[in-house]
Amino acid sequence: MVAIARICALAIFLLALIPRVTHAAENIRMSVSGSYNMIFLAAGVAQHRGFFKDESLDADIVVMNAPASLAALSNGDIDYTLLTGSVIRAAIRGLPVRIVAGLMSSSAHVFLSRPEIKTIKELSGKRIGLAGFGDATHVLARMILVKQGIDPDKDVQFIALGSDSGRFTALQQNLADMVITSPPWDFEGKKLGFNILTRAYEHVNYPLAGVGVNQKSLQTNRAQVKHVIKSLVRANRFMRENREESVKTLIAWGKGKPEHAYAAYDSTVTIISSDGGIPDDGLKILIDQAKRDVKVTRDVR
Repeated sequence: MVAIARICALAIFLLALIPRVTHAAENIRMSVSGSYNMIFLAAGVAQHRGFFKDESLDADIVVMNAPASLAALSNGDIDYTLLTGSVIRAAIRGLPVRIVAGLMSSSAHVFLSRPEIKTIKELSGKRIGLAGFGDATHVLARMILVKQGIDPDKDVQFIALGSDSGRFTALQQNLADMVITSPPWDFEGKKLGFNILTRAYEHVNYPLAGVGVNQKSLQTNRAQVKHVIKSLVRANRFMRENREESVKTLIAWGKGKPEHAYAAYDSTVTIISSDGGIPDDGLKILIDQAKRDVKVTRDVR
């Protein structure tokens, strides 16, 4: 028995000397737009919870505006972006980029109005604040107004006001009667007596976040693309089921106030995709919008 024990001990010692075979993590760069916020939290959760690491990925997540992201994605300076509409528009223009998954099935934008306005129909003849003409806030406003019987070309006045904070300030100063804004500005607005008339996802699917990739990478490194999608979908499922942990990650990732993080989560959780799919009607809206912007009439598939 002593001899057997010595042999086992020697075997264990020798095994300990054999180097472990590990797969080196692949470095990837991924862009989000504006800031580290709730719309792109799947990337933050995948990073903070180790979901990228589980897929042998080492992710560097950077903040870039849409034009910079598309240029970097096209020339290979980044590997992925979490934008959706901008990538579709770029693909229709002929850039070598593609959307391969969806992360948000619709938009968390809200119609936030002054206290005296309580319904969408009361917006007729009013001033509506947007981020900019032709962007998501403008498109969503027009679509929802039409659904409520308001002609966006005749019955309202659109005003481009820039950032969410700029739109909120304009509402406070009575420079606009209603603004299209994003969480957590709905939370701040309610505290001041402003009204949330509706949320965009109550009317239309308008996917805001997805996974954009360079077409060459999709062709030559499909396995990596699958690992990235798997990590982000796993993060989305975690977010849907774990409010407290998701909010903690958002606070740490975005460096924001806890009350804003909770408000942003509660306003957005409904539209977090659990399978990486993009709703057909939402995809059609984005493609049709991109075709108008690019002035393309051919069919796009």
